[in-house]
Amino acid sequence: MTVSLPRTLVIGGSAGSLDVLLQLLPLLDPACQLAIIIVLHRRSDNDSMLSDLLATRSVLPVKEAEEKDVLSPGMVYVAPADYHLLIEPDGSLTLDYSEKVNYSRPSIDVTFMAAAEVFGSKLACLLLSGANTDGAEGLQVAQEMGAVTAVQDPGEAEVAFMPKHAMTVMKVDRVLKQKEMADWVMSL
Repeated sequence: MTVSLPRTLVIGGSAGSLDVLLQLLPLLDPACQLAIIIVLHRRSDNDSMLSDLLATRSVLPVKEAEEKDVLSPGMVYVAPADYHLLIEPDGSLTLDYSEKVNYSRPSIDVTFMAAAEVFGSKLACLLLSGANTDGAEGLQVAQEMGAVTAVQDPGEAEVAFMPKHAMTVMKVDRVLKQKEMADWVMSL
C-alpha cells in the first residue's frame, strides 16, 4: 500500500521570525492544502504557548506536534520546545531529544533534512530571520533532493544573519519580501 503524502512546507526561524509568522498565517487561504511545519528556536521551558499564540492569528488549525501525528493537508504543526522534529516515510512525526544541532533543539537543519528525505520535490522550505547558521545546510540538502527553497529577504529580516548565511552557501530559489510570502506559499 502506497502512502499519499501531502505537499509540505517547512518554515524555520529564530530571532525576529515570530512577527513574520504572525503576519503570514492570517493571509493564507483557508482552503490551503499544504501541511505546514514550523520550527522556531525558543527557550526549552516554553510549553505550548507558541502554538496557542500562532493559533490565535492563523486561518488554518495550529497544533503543537506530537509523537506519531500524521501530517494532514491544511494543518500547521509547531515543533515543540526542546525536541527535534523528524518525519517518518509514512508522513508521521517523531520527536527526538538527541544533542543540540547549531546550539538548537529543535534544529531547523534537522527538520529540513528529515523532510527532504521523505518529500523530495513535494517539499518547500522557507528560512526566516535568525542569528545563527541553523537552516542553511538543511536548506541546501533539501534543494539537492528536489525541494523548492526560499529565504526571507535579509534586508527586511529583523536579524539578517540566518537568511544571509544561507545565501552565501547556496543559490536559493527565491528571496522573499514579507509581503510576497503569502502568495508564494499559496502558489506551492
